[in-house]
Amino acid sequence: MEIMTRKEYEAAEHRLLSPRAAFSDQSRGRERPIEPDPLRSEFQRDRDRIIHCKAFRRLSHKTQVFLAPEGDHYRTRLTHTLEVAQIARSIARALRLNEDLTEAIALGHDLGHTPFGHIGEDALNACLESLRGHFPDARYPFRHNLQSLRIVEELEYDGKGLNLTWEVRNGIAHHTGSKRASTLEGQIVAIADRIAYVNHDIDDAIRGGVLAEVDLPRAPTDVLGHNHGARITTMVQDMVANSLDADEICMSDVVWKAMMDLRSFLFDHVYLSESAKAEEPKAYGVVQTLFWHFMETPGDLPEDERPSETDVHSAELPDRVTDYIAGMTDRFAIRTYEKLFVPKSWMV
Repeated sequence: MEIMTRKEYEAAEHRLLSPRAAFSDQSRGRERPIEPDPLRSEFQRDRDRIIHCKAFRRLSHKTQVFLAPEGDHYRTRLTHTLEVAQIARSIARALRLNEDLTEAIALGHDLGHTPFGHIGEDALNACLESLRGHFPDARYPFRHNLQSLRIVEELEYDGKGLNLTWEVRNGIAHHTGSKRASTLEGQIVAIADRIAYVNHDIDDAIRGGVLAEVDLPRAPTDVLGHNHGARITTMVQDMVANSLDADEICMSDVVWKAMMDLRSFLFDHVYLSESAKAEEPKAYGVVQTLFWHFMETPGDLPEDERPSETDVHSAELPDRVTDYIAGMTDRFAIRTYEKLFVPKSWMV
């Protein structure tokens, strides 16, 4: 048996995939050209680069919804990412779109998330907003999708970035927000992200005793299903049926409304519930305290994270502080806070 080369794989894409797919040999390329790999396509190389980067490994210790949950079965940002990738790949395969591109976008979409989930993002945004008048050139506001893009373009590999293809970077940047990704593969990831978190956040909330299956609103669950697997199956099959031979990825109006109604229910009864929010003020305080400490004492940043410019109005300082804190895992943020502000025990 002979090995399959990159060229043979690229030829297979043209034979097997839809004309609407993004073909790896027709990529818009990288910012820095590199020699083709003899075995892997360009999108496969991007997937592998993301999996092996430091930011991907940190996702295993970043909050999804519940801060410091008791138990080993709650989702983290990493398990969420893997669930998004699985759902998105299933949809891409059924539609005969590029599964490798879809997987690469899915694996990289949340690299820029802060510690403590969205509460960390809110804390950083509040800090940056208060600096607007002093650092007009700094990045405002903080958005995790744009931070994910910044990680793969500028921060990984000691400031060289991962040098990913344009299609992967576009999908990462537009997996959330009002602007849709330019590829159908990127559009799949954006909706798969919602499918994943709506369903696994229900699962985690039930596990955490925040709600029970019978508490879910009847109208959307009658459409989607009355258990975790049934709901995902309904959404995936509906996406496939409504996106086949279409110019954009979409669900039917009925299923989309049911999913969004469940999402609204989660905001009211899970994301803003006492159980989910009990520790949020502490997490918010940790992020903000660290931000202001490093702004006032940049010498406490690791040497390779310190700004090079001495101008106190340079945007480099808030950018560097934001990058450093956004890259922290929950536990590293807590350890750093303890190291800086909690007295150590001592013996006479």
